[in-house]
Amino acid sequence: DSFDILGDGVKELLVGRDDGMIEIYNFESADDPVLRHDYALSESIASIQGGCVGKDGYDEILAATYSGWLTGLTTEPVHREGGSGEELKLSQEMQSKISSLRNELEHLQMKVLQEREKYQQCSQSSTAVSSVPAFSVNDKFTLNKDDASYSLILEVQTAIDNVLVQSDVPIDLLDVDKNSAVVSFSSCDSE
Repeated sequence: DSFDILGDGVKELLVGRDDGMIEIYNFESADDPVLRHDYALSESIASIQGGCVGKDGYDEILAATYSGWLTGLTTEPVHREGGSGEELKLSQEMQSKISSLRNELEHLQMKVLQEREKYQQCSQSSTAVSSVPAFSVNDKFTLNKDDASYSLILEVQTAIDNVLVQSDVPIDLLDVDKNSAVVSFSSCDSE
């Protein structure tokens, strides 16, 4: 997207990447865009948009991720400074917002408990039928020309417990910074 998030009268380029990076580029000179800010998310970004969403007068960047999460980056200051020795008092609007969020959270927790109990009862009955839920997999297998390696990127809307890579030829698995996996090698029977 292009949006004037910095408020300087010139639109910036907002980029959401497959690796989860949000980048804001500014056109200070006519030659090349300059990276002004970046922010890393834990999953790929499906869509990005700039605008005024949450509070009048404060612009935001909204990013939708692969699994459906909406993340917002705002220009609204998150820290307020009080005078020396003064306690920061919350406005009535902020107190009511916090109260309504707490009530919503309690309601959702109760609903989760009810659904969990309902699932437990259904799964323990004699007529229970188990099925594997259907989910889509976002996968990429790309060549990195710099070091002649391939990157395998897998994203699923649920936790990934195991990934099995089977090959007829010997392969080396390289560790990368964004990888939290534990690699385990097993030799195959030649038969």
